[in-house]
Amino acid sequence: MLYSIGTITLDTRPFSADDVERTGAADFAVKPLIGSLPGREFMGEGDEKITISGQLLPSKIGGLTELEALHEMRRSGQRLPVMRGDGKMFGWFVIEDIRESHADLMRDGVGFTVKHSISMVKTSPEGASPSIIGALLSIFGVMGGR
Repeated sequence: MLYSIGTITLDTRPFSADDVERTGAADFAVKPLIGSLPGREFMGEGDEKITISGQLLPSKIGGLTELEALHEMRRSGQRLPVMRGDGKMFGWFVIEDIRESHADLMRDGVGFTVKHSISMVKTSPEGASPSIIGALLSIFGVMGGR
């Protein structure tokens, strides 16, 4: 397994991935200062995004079923766990954008090769509020300190 997006496994076949791009950001409030560079106050973690790209050969090894399942997950706005093949869990993500490009169309209108790109942004897990989690951790921290 290369990656896992919810119930969809990306491997060498039938649904493959060739490239992965991961970006992370931090949010800062800019405060103008006289005679100096603007000050910046850290406001917390910004968006973390993952884009997975690859190529399918639907007439030879398949993969369109998995691609359509990801489209359905995008349409429904499901929060999905994303994991790398070495077991690294990246957290919960929503699919923002899926791009597919069909080349060398066959008689059924499906490309002999289909390039895909799945863009996801990190979100909180369902039913869990970051403030509730922080509060619980601080309570357990206080209890453990006694």
